[in-house]
Amino acid sequence: MASKFQSRLVGTIVLVAVGVIVLPDVLDGKKLHYKEEFASIPIKPELDSDVENFEILEPVEDDISLPESPVTATVNDSEERLAAVSEPEPAVQSEQAKQPEPVEIAVRPVEEKNQYQDSAWIIQLMALKNHDNAVALVEDLQKRGYQAHVKKENNFTRVIVGPDVSKSKLERQVKELQKITGSKGQLLKFKPLNP
Repeated sequence: MASKFQSRLVGTIVLVAVGVIVLPDVLDGKKLHYKEEFASIPIKPELDSDVENFEILEPVEDDISLPESPVTATVNDSEERLAAVSEPEPAVQSEQAKQPEPVEIAVRPVEEKNQYQDSAWIIQLMALKNHDNAVALVEDLQKRGYQAHVKKENNFTRVIVGPDVSKSKLERQVKELQKITGSKGQLLKFKPLNP
């Protein structure tokens, strides 16, 4: 047999369930049930008789002819409008009226400013006579994540890392590159306009 506590617990659960389910319906009063009204779509639309019978009108031609000579309109000081048919004015007067007055244009030289000067830095790692060795070193540095390039000058090929605007970042990279390559690089200013 079940204990008194278990019996009371089951009874309490049954009463709460009945209260939750039944009491809202009892206390709510009259319920109005709303049904949505659906309109069925007809298979073939029913057309009004006015729409089915329409009349096709024939095009009408206007009997308006254009004048053979140009028409000009003039306005008097008294604001009366007169339309008159006249001969075109001589071409000499219209050419003189169409010519614009010459305008003087002053061209002043603009100084070219190098706004990038002293804004970026590079590391010149080394200069090698063998171009192939320099290219191989650059490829190895690029695989390691460095921005490395070669620059050919006279008989030498320079290995350059950069440019970068952060001087402190490149100073740290100089120490890292010395561990990798064994040569200490020089930190130089980057000059983009003078390659």
